[in-house]
Amino acid sequence: QVQLVESGGGLVQPGGSLRLSCSASGATLDDYAIAWFRQAPGKEREAVSSISHLDGSTYYSDSVKGRFTISRDNAKNTVYLEMNRLKPEDTAVYYCAAAMVFLLFRPFEGYDYWGQGTPVTVSS
Repeated sequence: QVQLVESGGGLVQPGGSLRLSCSASGATLDDYAIAWFRQAPGKEREAVSSISHLDGSTYYSDSVKGRFTISRDNAKNTVYLEMNRLKPEDTAVYYCAAAMVFLLFRPFEGYDYWGQGTPVTVSS
């Protein structure tokens, strides 16, 4: 059973940066596609970024493209989400998720395992 744990969330001022981490127990993360999602208060969950375990290709939502970067460190069994130039609208609980099958044309679907989330607040 894959257990995912997110960390690195917190309070940051607009324009600041945070790095979120997604670590796993019970699994080797490089066997899985990993995605980050977020859910703001009163809003539906939205996809943020994903990384394939097949070729390392990465995908981003339009709202974060150019500001966020997803990456893997297989030696640490961890996936990161580097978030720069943060905006108040980035405020949300951020979740990582894992999938054994990566859907090339639907990079944010098919995720079976989810973490508990880490909160990010962007505010002055």
